[in-house]
Amino acid sequence: MNLEKFTHKAQEAITNCRTLLARFGHSQVTPEHVLLSLMEQEDGVAVKILERLEINPKDIVEDVSQYLQNQPKGSAVTTQKDEIHVSHQLMRLLESANREADKLKDEFISVEHILLALSEDIKSQAGSILKKHGATREAILSVLTQIRGKQRVTSQDPEATYEALAKYGKDLTEAAARGKLDPVIGRDEEIRRVMQVLSRRTKNNPVLVGEPGVGKTAIAEGLAIRITKGDVPEGLK
Repeated sequence: MNLEKFTHKAQEAITNCRTLLARFGHSQVTPEHVLLSLMEQEDGVAVKILERLEINPKDIVEDVSQYLQNQPKGSAVTTQKDEIHVSHQLMRLLESANREADKLKDEFISVEHILLALSEDIKSQAGSILKKHGATREAILSVLTQIRGKQRVTSQDPEATYEALAKYGKDLTEAAARGKLDPVIGRDEEIRRVMQVLSRRTKNNPVLVGEPGVGKTAIAEGLAIRITKGDVPEGLK
C-alpha cells in the first residue's frame, strides 16, 4: 500500500492502527480500526466534522471499541517491525477513499475522503455505526464544504489552511447578529462607499487605510450591522 498519495494526517490514522491491533489483540487492520484511529485524532478533521454534525465522537469511539473488543483475537502486532496485515475490507475502503478524492478533484487522499468512504461502506460495522449516529455522506459533505470552502487538497498538509478565516479573522456579521457590536454613528458616507465598491462586478475589494484610531474598524462594524438588518444592496444580502 503506497502511502505517499495520502496526506500526513491520513497516513497517521492508518499507521496508528498498529497500536489498535496491539490493544485489541488483532492481526488485520479493518475499517473499524481506521474509524477508531480517526476518532482518536483529537485535532483531526474527522472529529471536527462530527462535532459540527452535533455527534459526540466519544459515542463513536464507544461503539467501535465495543465491536472490536468482541472480535476474535489473532496474532497481535506488538512491534514496529511487525508486518501489518491489511484486510480486503480495508483495501476496498481505501480504493473508495481514492474515488472520493477524485470526485472532489483533490490530489491527495485525506482524512475526509476516508470518512466519506466509511460512511458509504454498508458492508462494514464502521459504516453502520456512522449511519446510526447520522453521519451520512450527504451530511459529511455539507459540513466539509463549510470547513474547506472551495479549497482543494493539493498538498500533504491541507488541514493547516482549513478555516483560515475562523483562525485568523473575526466574523463581524455574526457578532452583529448577536448584538455584540456598538451602534456606529457618523460613518454613513464611508459605509455607503464601501458598499458601492463591494457591489461592483470587478475590482470589488475595498481597502480601508488610515492611522490607528481613525475608525477603520467602526466602518467595517457599521457595514456588518447593516448586513444583519438587511439595509444593504441585494447583492450583499
